[in-house]
This record gives sequence, C-alpha cells and structure tokens, in this order.
Amino acid sequence: MGRAFEFRKARKMKRWSAMSKAFTRIGKDISMAVKAGGGDPNNNTRLRIAIQNAKGVNMPKDNVDAAIKKALNKEDKDLTEMVYEGMGPHGVAFMVECATDNGNRTVADLRVIFSRNGGLLGTSGSVAFQFERKGVFKLAAAGLNVEDLELELIDFGAEEVFEEDGEIFIHTAYTDFGQMQKALDERKITIISSELQRIPTIYKEDLTEEQQNEVSELFDKLEENDDVQNVFSTLA
Repeated sequence: MGRAFEFRKARKMKRWSAMSKAFTRIGKDISMAVKAGGGDPNNNTRLRIAIQNAKGVNMPKDNVDAAIKKALNKEDKDLTEMVYEGMGPHGVAFMVECATDNGNRTVADLRVIFSRNGGLLGTSGSVAFQFERKGVFKLAAAGLNVEDLELELIDFGAEEVFEEDGEIFIHTAYTDFGQMQKALDERKITIISSELQRIPTIYKEDLTEEQQNEVSELFDKLEENDDVQNVFSTLA
C-alpha cells in the first residue's frame, strides 16, 4: 500500500485524535455547566453555549445528552477549573486551562511535562501579564457582510470583526462576552463556537524552525493531558 496509504492513515488518526480531545473537552464544559446551573439549556446560558460548541465540532447529540445525564447524577465527580502558568523553551510563555477532579495530580503532571520539554511550570502571575482574556466568536459567513456586522455589533462590544477561511470571527473584551452572545442570539445569527480565550499581547517571533518545533512539542504534550482544556502561548 506504500507511503501514500501510511500518510493518509496518519492524517486520519491525527484528525480522530483531535476530534476525541474536542469531545472530551466539551463534555467537561457540559458537566461543569450542568452542575453550576442545572440541565435545562433554556435556563442555563453556560450549558446552552457548551451545547452550541458541541454542534460546532459535530459532537453527536447522543454524546451531549449522555454528558448532561451523567452530570445530573450526584455520584459524578465535581470538576474544578484551574489555570496554570509556565515558561516554555526559548522564552515562550504558556497559559494552561484545566478541569480536574484532582488538583495535586494535575499540577504534578504539568510540572513533569514542562520539565521534560525544556520548560518550567511557574507561579500565579508569572506570565499572565503577557495575555489578555477575550471573547472569541466564530460565525458561519454565509449571508453576512463583515463591515455591516461590525457596525451593527460595535455597541455590544465588538472590538475586531474579520473573515478568515470562510468564517467570521468577532473579538470582544472579557466583560462584553455575555452581551455579545445575547446580541447574536437575538439576531438569529448562526454561532459555530463562542469561548473565552487568552490572547497574547506580545509574541515571540525570532525563533528558528527547529526552536519553533521544540515549543510546538511542549504545546502538543500539554494538550494530550486529560485534565487540560485549553493551551495558549506567545509563539507567533
């Protein structure tokens, strides 16, 4: 079957792995949303957003329903949201968001991952100043005009509106996330995903290809950890 077959197989396995990770992450989002505000998305905005994001990655409805049902079970473990900071190789800063039922296990695992990949797990505040927390919305571009949309939504906190690869992105301040979500819902605009991200205020740009690969290796290892929800870095 040769190299072409192996290449296609490797790509497929990587895609399945990424999909599995996305389902796991959103499953945790659903669990935390249900435990915080109940299992009815009509009365639980956080759950409604998690379900919307599940649709955005084609997570089957059966999986979503199972995650809600599991979270409603009092025997299901509670998850705690935690944020860790660290420095990767070549001065690249990292922010790692986790959802865990065992904080001691998580911090120990992250410390090992950083140290084995040329980095160091830091203390609270050590690199957070290099990031801004922003609301990021991804929309289906069909039928929408970027300029008109920006004018319509600027009063609801739209700081940046742009189109990329057939999708429209809106950035808002952290404090405007809720009102932007509401404004888009009221206008029946299809939201593919909406989330709070940590956007770097400065980027590390002067790295060689080999150095970039070393940083990317740390990024990948962090994302593979079951407790990790999101990883952000200052790598350009």
